[in-house]
Formats: sequence, C-alpha cells, structure tokens
Amino acid sequence: MTGASTALAGLALLVLPGQAAARARLDHLFLPARPPFRLPVRLRPRAKSEEFSLAATWDLFAACLRAGLPVPAAISAVTDGLVGPEADALRATAGLLSLGAGPAEAWAPARAGPGTAELARAAQRTARSGSALAAVAEELAVQLRTSMADKAEAKAQRAGVLIAGPLALCFLPAFLCLGVVPVVIGLAGRLTVF
Repeated sequence: MTGASTALAGLALLVLPGQAAARARLDHLFLPARPPFRLPVRLRPRAKSEEFSLAATWDLFAACLRAGLPVPAAISAVTDGLVGPEADALRATAGLLSLGAGPAEAWAPARAGPGTAELARAAQRTARSGSALAAVAEELAVQLRTSMADKAEAKAQRAGVLIAGPLALCFLPAFLCLGVVPVVIGLAGRLTVF
C-alpha cells in the first residue's frame, strides 16, 4: 500500500462504528503479530502463600501415597515445579531414597528444614508403611491450615482493637463538646441562679 491508501484505509476503519474495534483492526493490519503472553512456569511464591503451598504439597503427597506410588516417586511428583528450601530438601531426599539409602540417611536433608522436619521424623518411623506416612502428611496439612486460620483470626481481632483508637480520638471530643459540655453548662447555670 502507498502512504495515501494507508491513510485512507486507516480513516475508513476509524469511521466505522466502535473506536475499540477500529483500534483492534488497525493493530491487526499494521502491527506485527505478537506471541500470546505466558506466565513463567516456575514462580517464587510469596511468603504468605508458602504455608498454603506447603499444605497443598502435603495433601498431594498423601494422595500419591494412597494411590500406591512409592515414596521417592511421590516426592518427585509433588515437588515438580516447586521452588524453595523445602522443595530442594525433598528432592534431595527423593534422590537418596531412589539410590537405596537408609531412612535415617535419606531423610536427613528434609529433617534439616523447618517446614519438612516433622514429615522427615515421621517418615523415619514409618519407613516400611506408606499408608501411615500418608496419614501423617494429611495431619500436617490440617495443622498448617489450622495455624493459618488462627493467625488470620488473630490479625482480624488485632485490627478491631487498633481501629478503636482512632475512632475514640475522633468521637470522644465530639461527644464531650456536643453532649457533656451543654449539660454541665446548663447545670452550672441552674446552680448559680439559686
């Protein structure tokens, strides 16, 4: 297209109903095609969602064990795509278990992490029984969720207390000026008359 015909085509598209539709048609005609936006596969979870992620990991781990996966395969399945120290410790444990290390040696990396220590201790106790380990993983998920609910409730209660201070600072002077002071002045006027 030449410059004049391009301008004429652009003007014709703008005259048609809907500016948003015209803009889309112009972009489609003159801008190069862009690939669709995709989020990166591995995102670092925020600190608040790490507990949610860990609870979901324990639930998924328990489901994998109940489905019959061996412990190393279950660990690999639940840590695929996760990042962080807990995931790294669990991957190291899965690798050691796959190589045939004993329970104490294999679960040592997970025992060192604060988020995985309790599971590692339980896994050492139940080295032969996957179903018992699944029950422990489910209990850990329940404990994490209960802890998060308690923390959220404590924050909500603290917010209620903190809100009362500014409200008192705003309403107490108004109450004194409009409610108490006129009554005191009225009573003082009556007492001075007698």
